[in-house]
Amino acid sequence: MGVSRLDVLYRRLLLTKLFIQGWGKPEDLKRIFEFRKIIGDRERCKDLVPKDYPVYIDKKEDQCDCQIHDGFFISPLEQIVPGILPPEAVKARFQLIVPKKWQRHRPVCIHLAGTGDHFFWRRRTLMARPMIKETGMASLLLENPYYILLLETLSDALTDALHGYRKPKDQLRSSLKNVSDLLVMGGALILESAVLLHWLEREGYWPLGMTGISMGGYMASLAVTNWPKPIPLIPCLSWSTASSVFTTGVLSKAVNWRELEKQYAINSVYEEEIVRLLEYGGVDSFKMGQDLVKNSPDSLDSLEHLLGLSGNEEARVNRYPRARSEAGQGMLITGGDRAEAGLETLLSSLNSSGKSFDTPRLPRNLHAINTQHAKSMGSPVGCQPSLQGESLSFMKGVMDECTHMANFSVPVDPSLIIVVQAKEDAYIPRTGVLSLQEIWPGCEVRYLDGGHISAYLFKQNQFRRAIYDAFDRFLQKYSNLQ
Repeated sequence: MGVSRLDVLYRRLLLTKLFIQGWGKPEDLKRIFEFRKIIGDRERCKDLVPKDYPVYIDKKEDQCDCQIHDGFFISPLEQIVPGILPPEAVKARFQLIVPKKWQRHRPVCIHLAGTGDHFFWRRRTLMARPMIKETGMASLLLENPYYILLLETLSDALTDALHGYRKPKDQLRSSLKNVSDLLVMGGALILESAVLLHWLEREGYWPLGMTGISMGGYMASLAVTNWPKPIPLIPCLSWSTASSVFTTGVLSKAVNWRELEKQYAINSVYEEEIVRLLEYGGVDSFKMGQDLVKNSPDSLDSLEHLLGLSGNEEARVNRYPRARSEAGQGMLITGGDRAEAGLETLLSSLNSSGKSFDTPRLPRNLHAINTQHAKSMGSPVGCQPSLQGESLSFMKGVMDECTHMANFSVPVDPSLIIVVQAKEDAYIPRTGVLSLQEIWPGCEVRYLDGGHISAYLFKQNQFRRAIYDAFDRFLQKYSNLQ
């Protein structure tokens, strides 16, 4: 099936760029990947967030149809991987929108934000308030790290005085500066969701579920893989991995590939050290990047077309020498004494509980696959694939490591998962990656006509219907858990 023309046109109208400063600090990437090994296994990390983790409500407001509670807490990621979050993002803020009169039980659905979904008004208007009107279900809206808490037309001083930021002051709108920022956001949201689920349980709300649209759907899915109980999950307009979003989807045109290729070329740490930390070994591991190399030069021509490069621009992209700096070799995973001590303490506590932290190294990393491909093509092992192909493969490997659902635990009860997808989604390509039905046997997938943008604009009622159905399914199976 083709892709939505509206999706393609909408993306062309946007001028914002992603990852304008590159991959992020190599030491940050290393720390993120080490942390991913922990949160990828539900048993290892079930005690990372205490059940009594402190949460504070600092404002309550009565409105005609609901009550709105504003609250905050300190992100657990700051304690577990100190310094990885920007200072502005350490305090997590949320809104809980509850009906004035409950209809049945006290259900709450947590909504995680999609790309560009700053503040709470969009989710509150399009999802939370209609859900109160239709079924009396409450909603909790968590603000993403790296996102702003008020409309950006307000002055910095006024915004700081009223709520504060989770967005670094030097970041433009939703344009994350580094690839590592997206990975840090995901790690933070997994832990922050656990904080909120524990708090809602303490406050007597039940049943609880999670949802999100686009990037919010990915983040909600990752959070549920960590939750040790059956829970409804409704990811909308998301799929099994974010790697295809940034390598073959229309959003890939917003990626600053020139800077990413430049950094990959001049700093050996990415190829020689970081790539060895990538452990996802599924059947679709690095598939797109390897197909790109295998089908060269035609596939490289298609990448140039994707990036909109002219011949002269392509020459500039490839002018960076493959010479490596010795200073980049042998870099340690530190992030400072405080960060190193925090991570070591965490790993020690996990090991002392009788759970081994050693994860067997999977052979399907980028270096191994490139070597196998070179052999199969009759090329010398030392022969380097193109810089474009390597950078694309590295991007896929990095994204798969931290966002591929097969790299995380299967949710406790996949039958409580209802996935809502758009048939012609140009933002979330499904070709060449594992389906969610393969990863989570028993989950349901519903397909909507049209693409990503049209579904977001006109199919919000279908998202809400899936939420209600998943919660009803939970009540039918687990009514005795209250």
